[in-house]
Formats: sequence, C-alpha cells, structure tokens
Amino acid sequence: MNHYPQAWGRPRDDVYGQYDSSYLHTAMPQTHTQSPAVTGTSVLGVKFNGGVVVAADNLASYGSLQRFTDVKRLRTFPPNTVVGFGGDVSDMQYLDRLLQSLDIRENYLSSTGHSLNARNLHTYLSKVMYKRRSDFNPLWNMMLVAGLDEHEAPFLASVDLLGTTFSAPTLATGFGAHLAQPLLRKLMPDDEESVKNVTQEQAVTAIKECMKVLFYRDARSLDKYSIAIITKDGVQLSEDEKLENQSWAFADQIRGYGTQVN
Repeated sequence: MNHYPQAWGRPRDDVYGQYDSSYLHTAMPQTHTQSPAVTGTSVLGVKFNGGVVVAADNLASYGSLQRFTDVKRLRTFPPNTVVGFGGDVSDMQYLDRLLQSLDIRENYLSSTGHSLNARNLHTYLSKVMYKRRSDFNPLWNMMLVAGLDEHEAPFLASVDLLGTTFSAPTLATGFGAHLAQPLLRKLMPDDEESVKNVTQEQAVTAIKECMKVLFYRDARSLDKYSIAIITKDGVQLSEDEKLENQSWAFADQIRGYGTQVN
C-alpha cells in the first residue's frame, strides 16, 4: 500500500503509468489559520469548599449561525480533572486527542503510584499553547482547567492561545468574562480564603444563574449546556442540562418588539 496521501484514490503507476503530480507543486509560502471558523463561547468555573464547578453550553457557531447544537466542550481527565474549551472547535478536537494519548501513557505508567492532577495538566497545556504560539501557529482556544491539586485542594486556572495562565476562585472565558464574572464575584468577593465559605449548592446555583444570563445576553450561546462537579470522590458530569422555564414570551411586552397595537 502506498502510504503517501497524494497517492490515495488514483491509479497505480506500475499499471497505468507515471502520474502527473505537478499540481502538488506550489510556490506559495506556508500559511496557518488566522481566524477560527466554528467556535464555542463561554466556559465558567467557580471553586467551593471541597471542589470546583465548571460549565459550558453545547453550541458551536459558524460565524453568526448556530450550526451545531450538540457539541460537548467539557472533557474529563481521570481521576478528578475537567478541561473546558472555548474558541475553535477543530483545535479543541486536536487538543482532546492530545489529552487522550497522554491519558493512555499515564495509564501504562500507573504502576508507579503517581497520577496527573489538575495542576500538572494545566502546566502541560500551557507549554503546548506557548510552543504553538512560538511557532506562529497558535491553537485558537482559551481553556479552563478545573479539579484538585496534589494536596486535594480545589484548583481552577485558565490558559489562552498565547500560553498565558491565570488562576482565581472564579473564572470565565469569552463573553462570560464580561457578563458572568461580575455575578460570580458577588459569591466570592474576596481572595482564596472566601472559598471555604462557599458550599457546593451555592456554587452550582451561581453557575446556573450565569448560564441563564449568558443565554439571554450572548447571541452565540444556547439554553442546553454541560456542567461538571469535581470533588475528591471524582467527577459528576451532566452533558444535557437545560435551562428551565426559558422562553422569550416576555418580549411581546417590550415596546419596539414586533407589531405594537397601541
């Protein structure tokens, strides 16, 4: 079998003669993607006293078109880490395969008694993103890494397409950084010490309220989303959550919407 892609699907040279491959030659310079095509929007994360809650909707937009409505943008990494992806979906799929291969290698080495935690995985992703940025071929994503660190303490940090990292009790990407982050900071207005006063129920409620705000205010969001709760017992992931009682029925009461009688 000829393993070269340019030979796939064409007649064999030894049977039909040499194939004209001049169309493969080009004088154009090598180029890379400069703008993502199919993208996902915000990812939200918040710590609580014992773990982290992270959420992202299931929409992938093609420009302003809500093209794919069942794209899961939360990826679990055993034993208790979740990566939430925002940005280009094809780059997200590449990173997902990269993490799967890393997971397989770690499972082969599990006899050593060591396993990757959320901090390790965040460091790994930051190096990958910085390397691609240094090659002038960045992966167009911003990610949240949520889970537990080596001391089983809640861990939440972000990494963007430049390899820049940041950690805080509450984080959000995309429009969530403008719309949801102020609401999350009401839950924890102070530093890391305030995490001890936040329960799992409070964190989940805050995330769900922020997802509701994003559905109404962000044109690239959806009312169906995925949410993960990470604790020392593992990851509780639900990928088909739906905002309850969400409708635009109130819009007909707003002047300027539709036909006005009076």
